[in-house]
Amino acid sequence: MDPFILKVQSINTLDDAIALLHNETRVSAKLEDIIDFAIKAHEGQFRKSGEPYVIHPILVATVVSHFSKDEDIIATALLHDVVEDTKYTLEYVRNRWGENVAHMVDGLTKIDAIRESELAPSDSDKKLISSAMTFRKMLIASIDDVRVLIVKLCDRLHNMLTLKALPKNKQQRIAEETLVVYVPIAHRLGISTVKNTLEDLAFYYIYPNEYKKIDNFMIEHEHAIQLTFNKFISSTKNILEKNGFDLDKIQIFSRIKHYYSIYLKMQRKGVTIDEILDLLAIRILVPEDIDCYRVLGFLHLEYKPLISRFKDYVATPKENGYQTIHTTVFYNSKIYEIQIRTFEMNKVAEYGIAAHWKYKSGLKHQPNLNWLKSLEFSNDNVEEFYQDTKDDLFSEEIVVYSPHGDTFNLPRGSTAYDFAYAVHTDVGKNAVECYINKIKKPLLTELHSSDIVSIKTVDYAIPRCSWIEMVKTNRAKKQIRLLCSQRIKEIDELTGRNIINTVFSKYMEKVTSIYKFESLYKVPQILDYFKHVKHEIEKKIIQHRGFVARFKIYTSKIKRYKFDNLIIYSNFSINSVSFDHCCHPKFADEIVAFKEGNKAVIHHKMCDKAYKKIMSNEPMLFCKWTKDTLYQYKMVVSLPNTKGELARLLTYMSQYEGYILSVDYGREKHSYRQYCDIEFEINISNVEEVRKIIEKKVKVIEFFSKRDAYNK
Repeated sequence: MDPFILKVQSINTLDDAIALLHNETRVSAKLEDIIDFAIKAHEGQFRKSGEPYVIHPILVATVVSHFSKDEDIIATALLHDVVEDTKYTLEYVRNRWGENVAHMVDGLTKIDAIRESELAPSDSDKKLISSAMTFRKMLIASIDDVRVLIVKLCDRLHNMLTLKALPKNKQQRIAEETLVVYVPIAHRLGISTVKNTLEDLAFYYIYPNEYKKIDNFMIEHEHAIQLTFNKFISSTKNILEKNGFDLDKIQIFSRIKHYYSIYLKMQRKGVTIDEILDLLAIRILVPEDIDCYRVLGFLHLEYKPLISRFKDYVATPKENGYQTIHTTVFYNSKIYEIQIRTFEMNKVAEYGIAAHWKYKSGLKHQPNLNWLKSLEFSNDNVEEFYQDTKDDLFSEEIVVYSPHGDTFNLPRGSTAYDFAYAVHTDVGKNAVECYINKIKKPLLTELHSSDIVSIKTVDYAIPRCSWIEMVKTNRAKKQIRLLCSQRIKEIDELTGRNIINTVFSKYMEKVTSIYKFESLYKVPQILDYFKHVKHEIEKKIIQHRGFVARFKIYTSKIKRYKFDNLIIYSNFSINSVSFDHCCHPKFADEIVAFKEGNKAVIHHKMCDKAYKKIMSNEPMLFCKWTKDTLYQYKMVVSLPNTKGELARLLTYMSQYEGYILSVDYGREKHSYRQYCDIEFEINISNVEEVRKIIEKKVKVIEFFSKRDAYNK
């Protein structure tokens, strides 16, 4: 943990807290006045640990002052609990210390007001929803002043440092909330010191056994690791000095990845801690931007670099302003990560937006805060919101270029279709082809840093509902979802019209244009509604056409025709069913049926050929699958690399009548454990029920219901 953070954690008296604040920043007369006021306002209040409560806001202000010397932000930190926890009002704060401080205190009070007092129990399904809603409301509440977030992060940091005073169940819940809600914000704001500390503190309480294993490893190997570092740093200093660098003007630090980062890498790679290749790292600080490249050149000439792991964030900074050159090299049979940055870049990397928010200017790379505003209008589905936000905030970035040289930051794994939506919504909707580095490629081609991408468009939107799981960015997924939901609504409305028109085609053409009916989109979805619409139109026809019409209609009832797993409802005789070759609909897909003589021809609902037929008013029938539906799932499991493990798993799954669609096995050939990617079908619709069945037999890394390629 950072030495300064450890010092904050050790403070438990009022005098020591005030002394540390004075040590960290110049305390003006205004701040002295606020400190005296805070002591008076919180008089008689104590924390669970028994300490006077006022120590907390003073230490929060101390942490804030470590990242920013702005007087009003420090003042806000000192006052952040006054309105909520004492008799003093926001109006009092405004009158005494000004609108700027009052505005930020109000923002913090609103965050506390909307935050649920505690998370649901860890084993509850509500945990995810609760955290996502808190996260969403926090972002929206603080969207007009990012400084509020800085204070709130420092507030949460001190709360995490003193979490031991709370009961175990509350420790767990607060730690979970920290990991879900606050860590992503700190990450996006670029405040790595806070992010890393919050992660490790949350990790300690959520996964104590895993934390202990890593901690024991570090303690056991501390001496050997330090000797290894010393040797590598000494070698690096010799290389730089030999090539003309003044060692008094540069700094070199050794660093080991923080514990939670190590844990995530172990989980992601399925390896033990001693198998992590880039556990060891050094950071080199230099005076000027050009020195970063000079250092890089000399080190690459001396050490063997792993070119695939080279990243240049100096020329192409991240959205939060982060700039550093990352490279990984071999030295003395070990692998080291090297970070090279200037002293100014280091300040931004450690302090993030706190070092240069939008109220200040003069630095080269101002942070991009558009992500905050874009999240305000996220999908109302809280689970989708959480997943989308998590994906956006935690993903690594690549930088690609338009043909005009404009840069676009995209998550690693993004496709050319993601890029199209990043350029403009209409470019994504109307995209038909792309060129990557002047070579024509499919729109779903994965992009790499420094690619130059050109998108060709047409003058109409093209729904690509099958691509929603194949794109990476939240923006592309949302726009595909929106475009496809509009297309599906249109298809359902037209299909409902065509089905009703077909039913009454014996008596008149286009009955729906004569007898208007609302919500025809429900007709192909709900059998009872289909029958209801038919009955209502029959009544209207009888009222206007008399006895003959009544006789014809009543002798033409809707009949049920069953063909294997398909059911057709029609007042025409249907002798057979066939599936058109153009879209290959599979069992449980969303489908539509066209009447061709006495035959029903089935298409996928999103088939382009079917869409043209629907638009042409061709006769259609009500169709649906039988209830004995198979549901598709995909999972990644971790298996011991021993003989027969996969066979045992598949035999176990056969007991539940699971049908295996595909197996991809053996990604890590030399690992003790191997990943296995399995797609299968089973007659159980509940995702959690199926997952629990699998988890009885094997360790599940990833598990989800596999949406069909054409699903919306």
